[in-house]
Amino acid sequence: MHSASDAAALLSAGAVRARCEIVSEAVRRGETKYFRLALGRFDEVVRRVVEVTRRRYPDLAVPYHSRWRHFSTGGVDRAALVAPGADAAETTRARIDLTIVSVLLDAGAGPRWRYHEVETGQILSRSEGLAVASLRAMQAGLFSADLATPWRADAEALAKITPERLARAFQHAPGNELVGFEGRALLLRRLGEACSASPALFGSPARLGRLYDHWSAGNQSLTAAEMLQTLLQAFGAIWPGRISLAGVPLGDCGRHSAVPRDGLVPFHKLSQWLAYSLIEPLQAGGIRVAELDGLTGLAEYRNGGLLLDCGVIVPRDPGLLRSPLDALSEPVVEWRALTVTLLDRLADRVREQLGKSAEQFPLALVLEGGSWAAGREIAYERRGDGSPPLAIVSDGTLI
Repeated sequence: MHSASDAAALLSAGAVRARCEIVSEAVRRGETKYFRLALGRFDEVVRRVVEVTRRRYPDLAVPYHSRWRHFSTGGVDRAALVAPGADAAETTRARIDLTIVSVLLDAGAGPRWRYHEVETGQILSRSEGLAVASLRAMQAGLFSADLATPWRADAEALAKITPERLARAFQHAPGNELVGFEGRALLLRRLGEACSASPALFGSPARLGRLYDHWSAGNQSLTAAEMLQTLLQAFGAIWPGRISLAGVPLGDCGRHSAVPRDGLVPFHKLSQWLAYSLIEPLQAGGIRVAELDGLTGLAEYRNGGLLLDCGVIVPRDPGLLRSPLDALSEPVVEWRALTVTLLDRLADRVREQLGKSAEQFPLALVLEGGSWAAGREIAYERRGDGSPPLAIVSDGTLI
């Protein structure tokens, strides 16, 4: 019998690391069904990440891995558009509103979808397209209960999001299909409901950006792990069709037979991506975010794809790469667990090559420099459409 405290223990980055390490150790011992490791190929991963980092950031002044990098795609400073004329506190709230909505819409878009940004003429795809589409949707007031003040994400408006309204905002149409757009609309509605249910965090009437007031009411410092714990507790109920334990929804969590007792392996990818992406808005609002390596690497298809495409993670059956896989299936859980564990090892090696300490170059910089960009680059080298090496069936709310 599991208790609520057993469930709560899985709602942390520490649990992600610990459970992923259990799976990774089983892979190293050759006890799992789906993958083996060829660590002799790991130097190639390190070489690629170091080379990409130096090319993209020659001075090694790497910013955090964050949704805010995508808002400036194509050289346009869209961050400057947010909440014009507002004071510092309101600007921070608006940036938190935008970050949360945009990150939660940032599961894979699929290879066919494109977003035409009317204001600039740019045609964008994948993460950048989703970021810009979400920003322009907020600018148009899609997430606000008051169209006179569009730069906000109110629980009332979020709870009324329909697939049709989201489809229009994101230009989903025949021939330009956004994967899982109905799941994304459901996620936003559930987000609005969760926001309304927690007035201590989000105020009344409820608004996502009120998290700033909650965090700033205490001291002016917050650890990344504390921030993640708040996000996981606040938003745990929004994820549709996920595992619960003792009545507690676990969010981005799968099962693997290598894990004793409950078999549960948490990842919290979008929630951790959200935590990384909130660092800059919070710091601009006067809240210091400390101990960034309290978060893990992100178990998603660019980081995991890099390790597969470089031959470090090797499928025992090559046919696995040709079969559509459910995002919560055991082979995908195994791949994602290996990704989390190997990213910690990669960070150590990259820092060594760059002559940086962990304090100077936390994991958030390795990811940005870094592993995510190298994963995208090799995907386009291997497959013209840049698709990941594993075909994941997504509902729009996972990797």
